[in-house]
Amino acid sequence: MPLTLSAGHASRAGLRPANEDFVGMVMPPEPDLSSKGFLAAVADGVSGNDGGRQASEYTVRGLLGDYYATSDTWPVTQSLDRVIKAINSWVQQQGSIRPELAGMASTLTTLVLRGHFYYFAHVGDTRLYLLRDDKLTLLTTDHVWDRPEMQHVLTRAIGLDSRLAIDHGMGNLQQGDVFLLACDGVWDTLSHYELQEHLQTVSTERDAETVANALLDHALEKGSRDNVSAIVIRVQNLPEMNLRDAVSESQRLPIPPRLKVGQTIDSYRIEEQIHASATTLLYRVSELRQTGAAPRMLVLKTLHPDKADDPHERSAFAHEEWLSRRVVARFFPQAIAAENKSYHYYLTTWHEGSTLQQHLDVGEHFTIPDALAHGSKLIRAIGALHRRSIIHRDIKPANIHLGTDGELRILDLGVAQSGLEAEDEVRAPRAGTPSFLAPEQFDAAPASRATDLYAVGVTLYLLLTRHFPYGEIEPFQSPRFGTPVAPSRYRRDLPMWLENVLLKAVARDPADRFETAEEFQLALERGAARPIDRLPKKPLAERDPTSLWRAIALVSVVTNLLLLYLLVVR
Repeated sequence: MPLTLSAGHASRAGLRPANEDFVGMVMPPEPDLSSKGFLAAVADGVSGNDGGRQASEYTVRGLLGDYYATSDTWPVTQSLDRVIKAINSWVQQQGSIRPELAGMASTLTTLVLRGHFYYFAHVGDTRLYLLRDDKLTLLTTDHVWDRPEMQHVLTRAIGLDSRLAIDHGMGNLQQGDVFLLACDGVWDTLSHYELQEHLQTVSTERDAETVANALLDHALEKGSRDNVSAIVIRVQNLPEMNLRDAVSESQRLPIPPRLKVGQTIDSYRIEEQIHASATTLLYRVSELRQTGAAPRMLVLKTLHPDKADDPHERSAFAHEEWLSRRVVARFFPQAIAAENKSYHYYLTTWHEGSTLQQHLDVGEHFTIPDALAHGSKLIRAIGALHRRSIIHRDIKPANIHLGTDGELRILDLGVAQSGLEAEDEVRAPRAGTPSFLAPEQFDAAPASRATDLYAVGVTLYLLLTRHFPYGEIEPFQSPRFGTPVAPSRYRRDLPMWLENVLLKAVARDPADRFETAEEFQLALERGAARPIDRLPKKPLAERDPTSLWRAIALVSVVTNLLLLYLLVVR
């Protein structure tokens, strides 16, 4: 569902001979609505002649047109800042080259609604209000002199100075939010309570445009002697959160410091540190509740403080959080919404148990039925990821959790890739753990569903044999892959049909492997009833052409030396 709004505007000269205010808004079609958002702006011209109207109109028209021409890769704040500063230069230049427009300037308050966030930019004494849960909040600060006799003298405005300082802000959107953009002819005449009363009637009694006109009527009735203008917007429905929203939020909140047991962050108490890496920290936390109920245990994941100023790591972490919210299935820890966060982190459900790697580390022996049960669940989980166009890229026992409830869950989407966003470029084809990387990835091939399924095959091979099919690979190595070692060499009780499945899963050539998780799953389920054939042994020319040519060269050298010896002896 796209972002749905009810919006209306009104602007009148009032008792003034001319209206120097100008208002405008744009609700673009997709894909601009998702990439750039809805834009509304109100401006109040400043001048003793026609320059005020020209300044306000050019400011709003220029903003509404040029904002949508900025790069989609720019953050909203950057786009607004660039456009407004360019408009400021033009307005100031017009006042200097045309005497009749000398002193022209304009206030500006603009609002962008995109995804699950609102953004605003502000200069002057026009205002932006937010009504949420029947409470009206002023979001902007008036740029006027702080003296009673100079309350309407601007310290900042479009065209007033060559170096323009712009106030920026952002926040989370909620369904039912009501925004008001208004000039001083409205807010200076009506009280805070009167503004709130009018805005509370949006949708329940009147549409947004009716309320905007009612605000102007009320201001004029109370004696406003200025131009009066207002834009009223109500958020009807929010879209599904996208990656762009997640990245925006990641830049907004600070990274928490390294936390100790017993400390609290927002409404969560740190119980233990679960894991620490160079980029992320994981904690088990208890949710602090006001009631007498037992606290809920959760997992809190955040960036390492050393990465707080790294925009790439922040974006990657936001991508991980976004993916975790999309994989709603029993094979994954479920993301938990955290309200009123003061730091950048995300929460997931906590499950008692251990990773498969921890089971291996303590010497646990996996029976064939155990390995088949775990393998079947793991393949189903991978299939669930692939159906959501997500490639995990780091399947291994350390990222597979076996809960005390018997459920198997995949952990850590930190290096996962998705094909769900156009800007989600393919990066770092060798991200992951070397021993679980498919052979083609060492030749810079991108990660794919086939490479995930290969890692699943290596994982099952390791659980059953405690060895790797091609031997353990260190990060600094550039391995050469020949024929995988038959698992029955390490495990004599392994049935032939299962050995064939494992060898097909870890085949060197991607064309010889399972094409989909469903095909892999079917081979395990059919088992001995309908076993798959063992892969035919390929000739050396296909398996290892380099070795073949070396052997040929060696034979040729030996033959030539032998012939030379025979000639000499004769």
